[in-house]
Amino acid sequence: MYTKAFAPEYQGALTALSVNSSLADVLAKGTEQLRAAERSGSAGDVARAGLAVAEANRRLGRIREADRAWKASYRSARTATDESAMAWALWSGGTLARQRGRLPLARRLLSHAAELGDRGGDVLARGYSLAGMAETGRIEGDYASVHRLHEQLLAEARERGEARHTVWALEGIAQMHRNTGSYDTALAMFEEAAGIARSADDQRGLAWALRGIADVLSVRGEAPERALELLSEGEAICRRMKLTSALAYNHKMRANVFFRSGRYRQAREVYEQALAEFEGMNEPRGAALSRLGLLKSLARLGRCPAQTAADLHRLRRTLGGTGLRHTRDMVDKALAELPGAPEPVTASAAPEERYERADATSGAGR
Repeated sequence: MYTKAFAPEYQGALTALSVNSSLADVLAKGTEQLRAAERSGSAGDVARAGLAVAEANRRLGRIREADRAWKASYRSARTATDESAMAWALWSGGTLARQRGRLPLARRLLSHAAELGDRGGDVLARGYSLAGMAETGRIEGDYASVHRLHEQLLAEARERGEARHTVWALEGIAQMHRNTGSYDTALAMFEEAAGIARSADDQRGLAWALRGIADVLSVRGEAPERALELLSEGEAICRRMKLTSALAYNHKMRANVFFRSGRYRQAREVYEQALAEFEGMNEPRGAALSRLGLLKSLARLGRCPAQTAADLHRLRRTLGGTGLRHTRDMVDKALAELPGAPEPVTASAAPEERYERADATSGAGR
């Protein structure tokens, strides 16, 4: 039996906020409480209000504001010698680092957060921080080392009846199964996650689970219209809660569904939309995936293979130092599938402007 989903990152005077609260509301109330705590001179209250401000800004894609807020929260927590609050601030900072593609920094911050959570007796801070480390490894494509940690965290969450963390762990394991071709297992886990999220009223978890179900249906070549319906349901949740990053990933998946069903012009348009959203929030992984999809769509619409190959090689080089191995493998696969594409000699052979819609060489009546 699972408890109703709650948001442990909304602390102190903000515990009444729902996990489904609009991020605009969280930011407004968090900022109000932060100012009140600053006036009262309570470093602990400042730290906990600042955490909510950091998380709202991060999820809204306001990177600079989120960076300032989590660091200020950590400083206040350290002043108050509150190890639990320090752990949560570092968790927020590590999650932001992962979102920005700074994966080694994310691991360091999250590892320290897990240690502080353990020392401070905060089971959830420790669990969320370990989950962040597991997710960082999964994004890197290091499935062998993080699968066991995902399973451990899933077991712990099930034992506590903590729905939100159970949903997260199920979705993470499902994603690894999906990426390694175990589609039936992935689908079952995404569907279980969606069911738990619905019963626990975890709208954010539900939105991600719906995206996962749509992805598996689409990649198996099944029910593209059903996949689009699921994504529309998820998009409505993202818009209602102002989940900026989740909305961009929803759009990227919609483009994937269009691409897999042969609707390349629609795919191109939605990849362009997602790319702009990811670039606007400085999220390099999402931007790389959207750019890859855009290039593949342009190739299917008749763009010169040599130009597409040059851009794919450029994209691969930008991924070289990020640790995003799975994404890099996807670029390699796209290069291997590109017919008649020579190895580019120089990067100047295909300038960035050729990503633009006005590419006159496509010959596809875009």
